[in-house]
Amino acid sequence: MEITEVRIKRFDAPQGKLLGFASITFDNCFVVHNLRIVSGEKGIFVAMPSRQLPNNKFVDVAHPVTNEMREIIQQVVLSQYERTPSEPAKPPSPNSERTD
Repeated sequence: MEITEVRIKRFDAPQGKLLGFASITFDNCFVVHNLRIVSGEKGIFVAMPSRQLPNNKFVDVAHPVTNEMREIIQQVVLSQYERTPSEPAKPPSPNSERTD
């Protein structure tokens, strides 16, 4: 299995510990969205997409089964993150409704 595409949305101003989001594509045919790029106590890391359960616990929606794959994903995503310029925050425009 090969990671064939990585897309990064890097924030101009971090939102707390959240630095941005990533999407990764495997073999040009399967994509995983909403990987979070987070600043932690031991440095920047990639958190897998998750959802909140009714008991307020979070569980991963998708995650690598092996540590080797987790390390590959982290390396590829963080490498692309470092090469991606920040996107400035855009305030909503009063005329932001589409008319087409």
